[in-house]
Amino acid sequence: MEENEALQRQITATILQLRARSPFFATLALFARSILTDTVPTAATDGRDLFFNIAFWNSLTPPQRLGLLAHEVLHAALLHVFRRGPRDPLLWNIAADIVVNGIILSQPGFELPPGHLRERKLEHLSVEEIYHLLYAHPEQYAQELHIVDLLLPSGPGQPRAGLEEHWRHALAQAQTLADMLGKGNAPAGLLREMTHLSPSQLDWRSYLWRFLVQTPTDFQEFDRRFIGQELYLETLAGTAVRVAVAVDTSGSVGRKEMALFLGEVRGILDSYPHLVVSLYYIDAACHGPYDLTREMELPTPVGGGGTDFRPFFRAVCDVQTDQRPHLCIYLTDGMGTFPSEPPQAPVLWVLSPGGIGLQEIPFGEAVRLIPEPA
Repeated sequence: MEENEALQRQITATILQLRARSPFFATLALFARSILTDTVPTAATDGRDLFFNIAFWNSLTPPQRLGLLAHEVLHAALLHVFRRGPRDPLLWNIAADIVVNGIILSQPGFELPPGHLRERKLEHLSVEEIYHLLYAHPEQYAQELHIVDLLLPSGPGQPRAGLEEHWRHALAQAQTLADMLGKGNAPAGLLREMTHLSPSQLDWRSYLWRFLVQTPTDFQEFDRRFIGQELYLETLAGTAVRVAVAVDTSGSVGRKEMALFLGEVRGILDSYPHLVVSLYYIDAACHGPYDLTREMELPTPVGGGGTDFRPFFRAVCDVQTDQRPHLCIYLTDGMGTFPSEPPQAPVLWVLSPGGIGLQEIPFGEAVRLIPEPA
């Protein structure tokens, strides 16, 4: 008992040392419970708690403990446990370690335990992008890459939505404290990884399902009995389900609204594996299309002028019939010029907080986002 208490005091002391080195990482560590155990060989996280093997912890120097603590809490905060999905656990763990170690070792004064993984030529990529490379070319990396810690299955009673909100709050608090103490922004690699989180408010699986099967002729051979089995669009393997997404980048859309919009775009990409998503940035002109995949980073928004919805609808209609979208989604405050006639495809308008009234949308269906908590 006394030994365990002494070890817990060591972890508390490590968090205090981490605060002096990096208030950002230290704040994140306060949102996780650190548990000393013999059940893991080195260290691990299940997306909420952090686990450290007692003997392994005791074998490390104080700087290595700092790095290990930052390593585990970044795995948790960046939702690496949940983002894995059906991917190979070992390759995903390796990809996540490459990203996390690159972030930590880019900061002065940090060390990691012996045997840690550093792959400089890959660490500028996202975990999803690195995993794709590892999966496509395992022979190039099999002899070089290994892992020190583990990403465990999420614990019971830990739904993804709740932990997303938990770590979104933690990341916001960490950045606020770093700003207050004049310690600067989060590391660039961390900011890049954060764009792959999915802070969407809408249940895009439900919305997309309802829109894309509302016309029986769209998918004539689809067996609707699958609806009750919650198989949804995964059953449409081989079918190109095309979605055109417009993001309002006019001058009336501020940074907070843009963050909400891009969160919804990420939610669309994460909803189903068979979507073909084309992104347009629209002010008074049409910028795009950008063909998106779940693994890629979202392109930097372009715009800043007035608001005109017509260029987007002209763009998506001015293509070959078999390339036209099954659904158009427009994320906007609604303050602009609408086309006189609706397109043939269904339209879902996603309005920002404080935008025009839902009843003012002349065609399609509209839904309102709620503001982020202050």
